[in-house]
Amino acid sequence: MDERIAEVFKALAHPTRIRIIRYLSDGEKCVKEIWQELGIPQPTVSQHINILKSAGIISYRKDGVKTCYKVEKPFVIELIKLIEKEVE
Repeated sequence: MDERIAEVFKALAHPTRIRIIRYLSDGEKCVKEIWQELGIPQPTVSQHINILKSAGIISYRKDGVKTCYKVEKPFVIELIKLIEKEVE
């Protein structure tokens, strides 16, 4: 259990990944929407998405040639909001 908790925190330990989760918090988005909206190069977004997927925080589905992502663990959104309140 401790290892799993550490894995989630490790996946969240980068500003870009937090931005991706925030962006996905209002619903599923395709990868192109993510990198365009956040102004982050596509390869960088893909790298961070892979880390979030590996930690089980986000999931994906294929829609033709598009890959769309959503937050799989909503508690992560709440955790980020809670931390935001404490560090303001």
